[in-house]
Amino acid sequence: MRKINVLTFISLDGVMQAPGGPKEDLSGGFKYGGWTVPYFDESSGKEMGKQMRTPFALLLGRKTFDIFAGYWPKHSKDWSGINEMTKYIVSKKLKKHKWENSVFINKNVVEEIKKLKKQSGPNMQVYGSSILIQTLLKNDLIDELWLKTFPVILGKGKRLFDKGTIPTAFKLIKSKISPSGVIFAYYKRAGEVKTGSF
Repeated sequence: MRKINVLTFISLDGVMQAPGGPKEDLSGGFKYGGWTVPYFDESSGKEMGKQMRTPFALLLGRKTFDIFAGYWPKHSKDWSGINEMTKYIVSKKLKKHKWENSVFINKNVVEEIKKLKKQSGPNMQVYGSSILIQTLLKNDLIDELWLKTFPVILGKGKRLFDKGTIPTAFKLIKSKISPSGVIFAYYKRAGEVKTGSF
């Protein structure tokens, strides 16, 4: 069975919107685009490189796909295999694209993703795609969270864990802290939430 691993940049208060640049996502009047950039150092780059070298397929929302498709086909030397890997895109309208190996999911999204998980093949990684992530969270389809937490509070913006997220337990399987204070934490799905008392 294939896993779905969500790789997300996140602020201390849970915001994941527009980590890479000022104009990446201005929706909702968000004005802090590029908030991760001042904290990226050599150590962070190496850890990201490890995550991006793993054989996998991509699972993306439409907006993130548009960003990726506008950049990576021309910069594939910086991400080996990006053009060759399968890219699954959730979109209501888009059905084809010139970027090779792009496969579109236009309807029955949850059921189609469940089918993908049951197939043989490489695990799927989700980058960006805040709306898609909410669907995955609501339907308990995420196997691992690879979070990169930055030492900044943004106050507003699209959040990783939004309304509709179901209670779920995870186990920390690996972590690393960069010199600039970015926490790389890898969490694995670990059953239901357990409670107790002191």
